[in-house]
Amino acid sequence: MLRLWHLASLDAPTVAVVWSLAIAWVSGTHLPHWVVASLAITVWVIYVADRLLDSRRAVSTGCVEGLRERHFFHWRLRRVLVPAAGAAAACVACMVFAEMPAWNFERVSVVAAAALVYLRRVHFSDGSREDTRGLRSRLVTKEMLVGILFAAGCALPAWNRAASPMGTLGLPVLAFGALAWLDCHAIDRWEDDPSACGVSGVAAAACGLGLAEVAMATVLVAHEPRAAALGMAGAASAFLLGLLDRLRRRMTPLALRAVVDLALLTPLALLVW
Repeated sequence: MLRLWHLASLDAPTVAVVWSLAIAWVSGTHLPHWVVASLAITVWVIYVADRLLDSRRAVSTGCVEGLRERHFFHWRLRRVLVPAAGAAAACVACMVFAEMPAWNFERVSVVAAAALVYLRRVHFSDGSREDTRGLRSRLVTKEMLVGILFAAGCALPAWNRAASPMGTLGLPVLAFGALAWLDCHAIDRWEDDPSACGVSGVAAAACGLGLAEVAMATVLVAHEPRAAALGMAGAASAFLLGLLDRLRRRMTPLALRAVVDLALLTPLALLVW
């Protein structure tokens, strides 16, 4: 079941929904069912598109050695997934236009445009211009873009509904963006050289981020106990990612990739408490 959860791109929508509900819990807002559903579907569509585009580029160039099981899974089922993703995107559009207040469209449009820029940069960039943008490519990595967009998309529903969201949500959302980056960075490092026995650097980054989130929670606990609790949940996720870095050679690549996103579901404890 965990294997299928990852291969079918259901892991990222699960993480998005859990963190979006947790951020709304921090701000004291309630998210309508259509908002939660549209977020989950949108994240699923983006991840399906991302994996299909990765697969198409690799197959067309004959360089499939960099593909993982999730890419082969999507490519084998592309005749099912492409129309399914198109229908899902149409359903989201219908929900948004039918339910979303007009004054929310500006913020949603900004995040949507940023997602399109991400897909354009990653999958349709002009290789002939790579040298002139080498420094920018090293500074603004794919993992950083994913972290920023993922955190912004998860925070947007609560941001649209909270009375004064930035004071309450600013630090937790920033910390979540760093956690999303760490998740992507860990996957990239582990899959780049899965047999490496040396230190990957992930454990050190995870420990640093976890300690930073504990410090943030300590500062917030007196005035924003819910934000502090979410910070502690984020710290637990960071420490779990560091532990996975130490245990990665005892797990299969597929199991490790699935468990990575499972480690980000710590805010569930706040939602069911």
